[in-house]
Amino acid sequence: MTTRATRGTRRRTVVALAVILTVLSAFVFRLVDIQVVHADDHIADSNLGATRTIAGARGDIVDANGTVLALGTLVYDSILDPKLIQDYEEQKEKNRKPSMPWAEASERIAEIVGMTGDQVRGVVAAALAKDRNSQYAPLKNGLTTDQYLELRDLNLAYLHNSPRPVRVYPNGAVAGTMVGFLNGAGEPQYGIERMQQQCLAATDGSSTYKRGQGGVRIPGSERTVPAVDGGTVQLTIDSDLNWYLQQMIAEEGKRQGAKAGTVTVVEVETGKIRAAAEWPSVDPNDIDTVDQKYWKSQIFSNAWEPGSTFKAITAATVIDQGKATPTSHVTARSRETFPNGAVINDPFPHPVYEYTLAGALIDSSNVSLSKFGTLVDPRTRADYLERFGVGERTAIGFPAEQKGLINDPAKWDNQTLYTTTFGQAFTVTTAQLAGAYQALANDGKKIDLSLVESCTDADGTVHEVTVSAGEQIIKPETAQDVRRMLENVAVQGGLSKTVKVPGYRIGIKTGSAQKTDNNGGYKKGVYFTSIVGMAPVEDPKYVVVVTLDEPTKMRTSAATAVAFQQAMTQVLKTYRVAPSSEPMGELLPKFD
Repeated sequence: MTTRATRGTRRRTVVALAVILTVLSAFVFRLVDIQVVHADDHIADSNLGATRTIAGARGDIVDANGTVLALGTLVYDSILDPKLIQDYEEQKEKNRKPSMPWAEASERIAEIVGMTGDQVRGVVAAALAKDRNSQYAPLKNGLTTDQYLELRDLNLAYLHNSPRPVRVYPNGAVAGTMVGFLNGAGEPQYGIERMQQQCLAATDGSSTYKRGQGGVRIPGSERTVPAVDGGTVQLTIDSDLNWYLQQMIAEEGKRQGAKAGTVTVVEVETGKIRAAAEWPSVDPNDIDTVDQKYWKSQIFSNAWEPGSTFKAITAATVIDQGKATPTSHVTARSRETFPNGAVINDPFPHPVYEYTLAGALIDSSNVSLSKFGTLVDPRTRADYLERFGVGERTAIGFPAEQKGLINDPAKWDNQTLYTTTFGQAFTVTTAQLAGAYQALANDGKKIDLSLVESCTDADGTVHEVTVSAGEQIIKPETAQDVRRMLENVAVQGGLSKTVKVPGYRIGIKTGSAQKTDNNGGYKKGVYFTSIVGMAPVEDPKYVVVVTLDEPTKMRTSAATAVAFQQAMTQVLKTYRVAPSSEPMGELLPKFD
């Protein structure tokens, strides 16, 4: 039975709770009204809003196998507050006082950052000597995450570590010119860094909130836009192969007294560049270690007269036009004056020969190629040069890429009419030369060169690079005839022993391009030498181009022969290409 006293107690409790809830409701209502509904009315100044940038991470660049060539990371810049240190030492500051005195703390800091205790204390003393109220003394920049964590664990109120995003290139100069670099402001300058900016670039986010009087953050006012990290660019290049070829071409270039050198490897079936080795090569971590002219790619940015390497293109033209076969022949002296007055010389003196087209390639006869080449009219010859890529940048669109130069055939003078048959009076890049021979190796089907496999967004979405379907620029039978002649160059030419790759049939053509003097003539005894080849020649898988700029020990294209043999051997080994199973056919005759 409930007594009157019990009922009175319960009634009082209910009334008290009701009063309390009413008061609390009023407080909550007012709080929401002040800080949410009418928050703007209580901001003392419109400038008291605050925004913090949330940095997105720039995407990585990786090679064909996923090896990282460029990545973004954080480093930390360490800063000391000299005034606060002084106040602690003089007992003027009690709040968050460190657990250790400055003498001990400075030694611990020094051990972590790689300095001496005296040096650390000297930084503080120098700052105070300059300004007794100094609160800013940079200690050391670029500290690692491990160093930052060790410093943080010291729990020192006067030690601050600011994170800073940086770009790191783990493989240094390996494919460095291809990868490119950023400037001090983080802006892409050259290479893939610039070419693939759209994929690599991050989108920064932000955190914004409003502050009331006294700088107090207003609850509910914060708005966050998350950062979006950049995508990952995957290249077609094999960095291990590129490393080997860079070391090799540097060694050979120095041995030949050259200024520079390159090795380019193209996969025949796909047009993918598997190696783009350059010496000198920029190290994106320290770009000042090489001359600025090598910040750009020699393979894409240097255009030069290809010389004898393009005699194979002349041969393809006349065969494709039905004007000659590999055994067709012309009479050639070592020096001839043509009906229009043009004078053409062969690379070496010889008696009158009845050169076959194959023989003209084997001995690299300028006179013979002039006669074979002019069996086709100039306009048609120029059209074939353009089909093979002369005068047009590659589909890669590499930064600072040159397109080369070919003049209107209607404006060719008496000499140019002939010199264009053996690789003079027009210019190409090494990439264009590699692309031309890719077509010869691929039965006349030219596929655009490529350097990028894909871009993978931060959310995992993969954007594959569209692969060129290719264009049939000469008949398959024409390409096969030219390859047979190039194999005969490798077997019957003067470099046969040097370029031989045991177990494989190969085809090659060398070139010694005279360098212009910028006055309409050529420098005496100064050459840009090259060699280009394919293997196995009966079913080509890879094209290799080797160049040396101004070799001095050996000034002919023979200077590149050793490097070519080493490069091709390594390429075939890397990709486990099966040795040739078919024997070479009958040797083609050099003379009729």
